[in-house]
Amino acid sequence: MHEYYNNPLITRYASEEMSVNFSDNKKYGLWRKLWIALAESEKELGLNITDEQIIDLKKYENDINFDVADKYERSVRHDVMAHVKAYGEQAKKAAGIIHLGATSCFVTDNAEIIVIDNALDIVLAKLVNVIDNLKKFALAYKDVPTLGFTHLQPAQLTTVGKRACLWLEDLLMDYRSLKDLKNKVKLRGVKGTTGTQASFMDLFDNDGEKVKELERRVVGKMGYKKVYKVTGQTYPRKFDYSVLSVLSEIAQSGYRFANDIRLLQHMKEIEEPFEKTQIGSSAMAYKRNPMRSERLCSLARFVMSMPANAAMTASTQWFERTLDDSANKRIVIAQSFLAVDGLLKLYMNITENLVVYRKVIEKHVAAELPFMATENIIMECVKAGGNRQELHEEIRVLSMKAAENVKMYGKDNNLIELIKGDDVFRAVHGKLDDVLNASLYIGRAPAQVEEFVGEEVDPVLKEHSALLGRKGSVNI
Repeated sequence: MHEYYNNPLITRYASEEMSVNFSDNKKYGLWRKLWIALAESEKELGLNITDEQIIDLKKYENDINFDVADKYERSVRHDVMAHVKAYGEQAKKAAGIIHLGATSCFVTDNAEIIVIDNALDIVLAKLVNVIDNLKKFALAYKDVPTLGFTHLQPAQLTTVGKRACLWLEDLLMDYRSLKDLKNKVKLRGVKGTTGTQASFMDLFDNDGEKVKELERRVVGKMGYKKVYKVTGQTYPRKFDYSVLSVLSEIAQSGYRFANDIRLLQHMKEIEEPFEKTQIGSSAMAYKRNPMRSERLCSLARFVMSMPANAAMTASTQWFERTLDDSANKRIVIAQSFLAVDGLLKLYMNITENLVVYRKVIEKHVAAELPFMATENIIMECVKAGGNRQELHEEIRVLSMKAAENVKMYGKDNNLIELIKGDDVFRAVHGKLDDVLNASLYIGRAPAQVEEFVGEEVDPVLKEHSALLGRKGSVNI
């Protein structure tokens, strides 16, 4: 095990279900299902194929002789023909009708689409669980004031829950993209070597209706209805670009969330979970590094780079097809799904166990709130008969003094003390505690959270209620 390279996406990050989905058992098992569906349908439409041959094929459907196929592939340098021969050694009665009329992409491409479709289901399940976790978090902290930041500089207040809704909005956009992609999934179908179905026309004595029915039956036996009306030898490689683009969208959302958590953990406001025996640094024993969030960002960065790869593949498919997509697709599609699966596991785990430090948040709000309250202070003084322009200039001067106190001398923000000592603002001297109530500066944030959750988040979760309740995990 330790003598050779092991893909960390398998050993460290992705779930077992996603690894199994891209396994050789799944892939070559689908090939055999497709060969059985083809043979059954050809028999049903009148070709000279016997029940005994179908029974023989089904007998070995799940008993794949990988060692024999590997031996053949080293000789013929063709994976599909190697598996045709290996299957034929087992199902001897049916050896002569396996793959009848088909080209390699009948099994490779139809199977790949099914694997991708199943992988999208795995991603969907994890995605809606992240959405559910963040919904609960957003509602729990909907009215907890916190500093809002623009340009990473303190701006107006928002709430902890409202900020979580920004992460949720990203995920809802990803959800809609994923659902749209799922609705567009089509099999390649039964098209022959260059997509013209010429070989099947020959088998069925130029009966085009039977060839159309053959495709309908094969696709139906595989559990699908939609099929590409026209193809070359392969399904359109732009589909792969669409798939990787959706995965990239999810990765972008994950990166944004995890990056925000890394910043918040630096500020000591919110932390990702940290286990009792976990070590943050080999040198600095006191450290609590945001390992999960950093790992999530790392995986996301890999996935976000993949659509460009798929774009190059889609754009260089010469005429009916070229084979320079094959080795590339074996790596890119599977690893992108494994990486997204890994980052969603982390996303689930982090959002299940976020730690919020309210007192630190309140401290940071208190340090900036006097600056944010200046407009309210001015307005209260104007109501009492003050001159708005004179008040504005005076509070500007005091604000600069307070800022100097903070930046030059490392002291606390003393703007309120300066205002209390200035007769120009005597009209508010008895109201400053009320003016400095942070809840006055969060606008409609709590209501926005409730409305957003009720109108946009809950319908999604209701639709997928059977998928909820899963837990995230960290493999290593």
